[in-house]
Amino acid sequence: MSPLNLGNQQPKTPLDADHAWRATAARAGDTVLFFDFDGTLAPVDDDPTAVQPAPKVLAALEALAPVVQRVAIVSARPVDFLRDHLGGLAGIDLYGLYGLEHSHSGGETVTEPAALPWVPTMAELADQARAELPAGTLVEFKRLSVALHWRTAPQLGAQVERWGREQAERLGLKVQAGRMVLELKPPVDRDKGLVIGEVVRDAGGAWYFGDDVSDIKAFAALRARAAADPDFLGVCVAVANPETGQEVAEAADLTIDSPAALGDFLTAALPHLTGESVG
Repeated sequence: MSPLNLGNQQPKTPLDADHAWRATAARAGDTVLFFDFDGTLAPVDDDPTAVQPAPKVLAALEALAPVVQRVAIVSARPVDFLRDHLGGLAGIDLYGLYGLEHSHSGGETVTEPAALPWVPTMAELADQARAELPAGTLVEFKRLSVALHWRTAPQLGAQVERWGREQAERLGLKVQAGRMVLELKPPVDRDKGLVIGEVVRDAGGAWYFGDDVSDIKAFAALRARAAADPDFLGVCVAVANPETGQEVAEAADLTIDSPAALGDFLTAALPHLTGESVG
């Protein structure tokens, strides 16, 4: 078994990033790089519509895309939002709304058919949330989901979460907790772990970069793939934050300090993958 193939076990010592990238270089054309968006590629903002990728991130993704088999963004955001905020990068696959939408290499957005009947329910729920939840709650309607944010009013967290869970039970919706947000989704079997598990079936390796509890399912998918195939190389990377950072870091092989630091990390990885001298 490769020393980087960690299976279902947590590493006893921190993984050496340079060693991991050199091992990846040997199979770069068969490797997928997965990224969450909020808190990973872009810092979290009080206004979720105002976020932008951290410096160096877009340039690094553009340089990485032709080197590896695939670069994919797997996010709670809609595909259209991701496309707009990634500056029209070519060759990037987008999985939005936890996989309820996807677009491959700039192609059309495809919606999971089982989710479409829930659009009217979500629209009504968003209107209800705006009418019933206290001022300070930000209601984000995403067509196929509704996210309830309390970042600017943390004292409302328990009340907003209780309301959201009651509505989810009433309507038969799924709930995804996150960083000062609760998201209500259709009862359709799609999440980050399922997306990653499907994409890596024929891959020789993959990295996943994430910052939130929903990303732990993606880590688990890489570990399951590695457990089934001794030749598969999987690396799980947590981006630190004060809200869910410790829980996510404990499930990862490497930890990066911030989205800005991720831009530097990816830039430094490029010479390893392209065969250029490092130093």
